Amino acid sequence: MHLLEARQVSKVYGTLTALDKADLVVRHQEFHGLIGPNGSGKTTLLKCIAGAEFPTSGAVLLAGDDITEAMPPERSRAGLSLKFQITSVLPQLSVYDNVLLALQAQDSILSLMLSRSRRALHEKAMHLLARFRLDDRRDELAAVLSHGQQQWLEIAMALAREPKVLLLDEPTAGMSPQERRATGELLAPIKQTCSLLIVEHDLDFIKDICDSLTVLDQGQVVASGPIHEVQNSSRVKEAYLSHV
Repeated sequence: MHLLEARQVSKVYGTLTALDKADLVVRHQEFHGLIGPNGSGKTTLLKCIAGAEFPTSGAVLLAGDDITEAMPPERSRAGLSLKFQITSVLPQLSVYDNVLLALQAQDSILSLMLSRSRRALHEKAMHLLARFRLDDRRDELAAVLSHGQQQWLEIAMALAREPKVLLLDEPTAGMSPQERRATGELLAPIKQTCSLLIVEHDLDFIKDICDSLTVLDQGQVVASGPIHEVQNSSRVKEAYLSHV
């Protein structure tokens, strides 16, 4: 059984077909890249999987359960976590409190009212911060972090719910080459507990961290499979790689 599956997903906006019967499979402990030219439907497919959009037709399954019409909070509880391209950290809170709030989202209202959660979650918060090299910045405002560090903070927050699948939309956009390399290093260990579906324009980054790849062009899947096979496909080179 696949962990995450999009089956024949289509999305139509008026006369525009953004997705046309797109299939995608993410397996357990797999990093899966999703690439394509601008306007190919990558982010639309990611949104249909996350619940930010609902497909016109087709189905989305998580661990065998149909979540096609589930609302985003339901998908989150089922094991999906999403980070879009634009960071949404809380800039006027400390780095530590951003992660703490993400962890507290799982707590009961009673626990929050009795202020039990901060002490109980401290070790988890520090572990997440250390994992993304932010533990020494814990007391600083999130606003003073570099762009790359804010991206890392939001990834840490997305992992706070211990998801089965993490969805990332262009996490390295705007990063320096050094930050992109570091991001790959920081993501690698999560494969033991969490699969990853990542939309990216940086093909070198994708090739370095992903096991499998799906290529979209004009809303249709051009190729999908192990990364070494897909990148050598003549259809992929014609539809995408030659235009990068």
